[in-house]
Amino acid sequence: MPKISAVREVIATLKREFPGKGAVELGRAEDVLLATVLSARTRDEQVLKVYPKLRAKFPKLADLAAAKATDIEKPLSEIGLYRAKARAMKGIAEILIRRHDGKVPSTREELVALPGVGRKTANCVLCYAFGKSAIAVDTHVHRIANRLGWVRTNDVEKTETALMRLIPKDLWLRVNRVFVQFGRNICIPGRPRCYACPIARLCAYPKKTPRP
Repeated sequence: MPKISAVREVIATLKREFPGKGAVELGRAEDVLLATVLSARTRDEQVLKVYPKLRAKFPKLADLAAAKATDIEKPLSEIGLYRAKARAMKGIAEILIRRHDGKVPSTREELVALPGVGRKTANCVLCYAFGKSAIAVDTHVHRIANRLGWVRTNDVEKTETALMRLIPKDLWLRVNRVFVQFGRNICIPGRPRCYACPIARLCAYPKKTPRP
């Protein structure tokens, strides 16, 4: 188990290397929620391409709620699972209007009750829309945490629980933001680019790749 000082150093270093915001940090809670649901098994670049088309066609929640799912599918057809995601968009809009006065709820329990929303999506919304402390664990966070030796887990929920025990709460908001960017650029799936890694000396990964 790493020392807390090493955990802080890793996150501080990655924050300096990757200072940008996450792709789904779109400001309004409604946009963060819907875009994050669309991002499941889909690259953020694709989400950012189709999401403006979706909102141009359905600018208000009431428009999404009133639409047929087949009409919502059309602007989403370039991304994976678009039919299921279209149903989720409609269902989310209906529930937000019916139960939450058209506003995105700010508790995990209420968020995961929405169609297409799991813990990762709920935690993204808590972090990026409401500034609440949460650790959103996706495949990047799960992979990197295991490679670093911070956790030894085989699913994202166990990783989230383990990271919550390990990482000081004041750092939770930064974890997903920096790990996702780091995971796309350096600590990639398969053969990570360890030779370019700014935190290699703090990493327990035993198969560090040399410079090609």
